[in-house]
Amino acid sequence: MLNKKICVIGLGYIGLPTAALLANRGYDVHGVDVVQSTVDIINRGEIHIVEPELDTFVKAAVNSGKLKADLKPCEAAVFIIAVPTPFHEGFVPNIDYVVSATKAIAPFVKENDVVILESTSPVGTTDKVEEVLVNEGIDTSKLFIAHCPERVLPGHIMRELVENDRIVGGTTPEATVQAVEFYKTFVSGEVLSTDARTAEMAKLTENSFRDTNIAFANELSILCDKFDIDVWELISLTNRHPRVNVLQPGAGVGGHCIAVDPWFIVHAGGADAKIIRTAREVNTYKTEWSIEKIKNAALKFESENGRKAIVACMGLAFKPDIDDLRESPALFITKRLISDGLDILAVEPNIERYKDIEIVDYKTAIENADIVTFLVAHKEFKELDIKTGLDFCGVLRK
Repeated sequence: MLNKKICVIGLGYIGLPTAALLANRGYDVHGVDVVQSTVDIINRGEIHIVEPELDTFVKAAVNSGKLKADLKPCEAAVFIIAVPTPFHEGFVPNIDYVVSATKAIAPFVKENDVVILESTSPVGTTDKVEEVLVNEGIDTSKLFIAHCPERVLPGHIMRELVENDRIVGGTTPEATVQAVEFYKTFVSGEVLSTDARTAEMAKLTENSFRDTNIAFANELSILCDKFDIDVWELISLTNRHPRVNVLQPGAGVGGHCIAVDPWFIVHAGGADAKIIRTAREVNTYKTEWSIEKIKNAALKFESENGRKAIVACMGLAFKPDIDDLRESPALFITKRLISDGLDILAVEPNIERYKDIEIVDYKTAIENADIVTFLVAHKEFKELDIKTGLDFCGVLRK
């Protein structure tokens, strides 16, 4: 299969690493993105996102001629759709990008091609891909359509794309076989076969499980604050039980997966998705609770000192040591505090700028802030010699 061409639709946090990896494995890869600047950056052998080792992979792939980026698809043997799947207002799943990507490849697919949806999607989206192709005049009985959800951790994507087990489900048993054969050419982990709907639900289940466990930790942190108990010490002690593993709390839950995917289940499951819905609500509430804690601290400072407090918001990304701002509770908190009129020093070591928010060096912020608020446990913050602050992520817990 290595002599076959691959077309990857979407060159973001999943599509670009996948395209670069495949190109370095010998495939001819045609990457597609709707943003001209992204296409230009990649064709220079550079990257527009922060991910360890990705720059090396992309540079090598472009220099070898195995990876090219464009605004439009082309004919290929395998089409991989890796586009965003956000939600509309009211947490209604939005698969518009998937539909658009499918329409874009329709003029180029041909008999015996493999079409793979990697975007995390509501159950039934892979069937929707087939429906769109049919509506575009394609005989899908001669195609192999499958879903294979990505399962990687930002910061470790290049390694986990290869090492992690993958779940592959086709719309037909034959499609599953073809897609499994493809993934086995570059995945060292086990490639597990199922049907498309089960593959879709598996990814949603993984992220809902994580969300539920984080919600327990976040609710525990709220209760500990009420009871005047150090939640970090409590969790450390509790986890000494051989069958207990409480996760670490934070200022909420972010990222495109865990903060979004459970809503796909809730939307389809309705009243039967009780625990999953409650977990989402707890994690959303933790962000609002954190905002109130910061605002109350600022009000107290102002009443005691006769002037407004300068508040350092330490971290904007959704998790430590990356530049990914998608669904980030830290970014949401910072924006809310600014809109509410607080004097904010926004800190994010992994990006240089963000829209109309000025990014301040973390050492400068520490020196000038009256209240230091740790929202993300970046490695730079853990090295600081500071004993006090509002700590929502365990930075001060040495």
